[in-house]
Amino acid sequence: MTTLVLLRHGETLLTPQRRLSGSGGSNPGLSPVGRHQAQAAADALAHRGGIEAVVTSPMRRCRETAQSVAARLGLSLQVDRELREADFGAWEGLTFGEVRARYPDDLSAWLASPEVPPSGAGETMREVTRRVTAVRDGLLARYAGATVLVVSHVGPLRTLIRLALQAPPHTLFRMEVAAASLSTVTYDEHGTATVHALNDTHHLD
Repeated sequence: MTTLVLLRHGETLLTPQRRLSGSGGSNPGLSPVGRHQAQAAADALAHRGGIEAVVTSPMRRCRETAQSVAARLGLSLQVDRELREADFGAWEGLTFGEVRARYPDDLSAWLASPEVPPSGAGETMREVTRRVTAVRDGLLARYAGATVLVVSHVGPLRTLIRLALQAPPHTLFRMEVAAASLSTVTYDEHGTATVHALNDTHHLD
């Protein structure tokens, strides 16, 4: 089995307000709460053991989270640009309520189809899925039989879980992946995936 342990970055100041924070936004770092969460995740993963590599999105909040874990585990950090969050265009920094008030038709279209980008953005969720799938396939080839920590964002991590479940695109919006939560997916030698954990936050208690 090859195992991907999926860690969402810790909180930024935008996270508790549930504001959209994509690759086209302000690229915030971790808040004090987020730094504490990153250390708690690092401690939990050290206790778990067995992780052989740490791969992260290049965005600041992920790099800071991943650096805490990698330092705790004594591993180097690998950055993969394709693990970045989606670009939310004109919606960056807004809550879903604010987006619905300002761009109701665009939001409805985006929620209904993976082929529709956010207002003013160029990347669709279909394109996010394509790059995340390529990252997954590369990790499975490079780390066959190993356990890899993937530090990323809501969109890419939900996508990895959705693909593992062979679920349709709209299910992307039907799962919770909280800040600093851990999810786990294994893949057998044929690439068949099994989800073992989703949105585990026990280490944050």
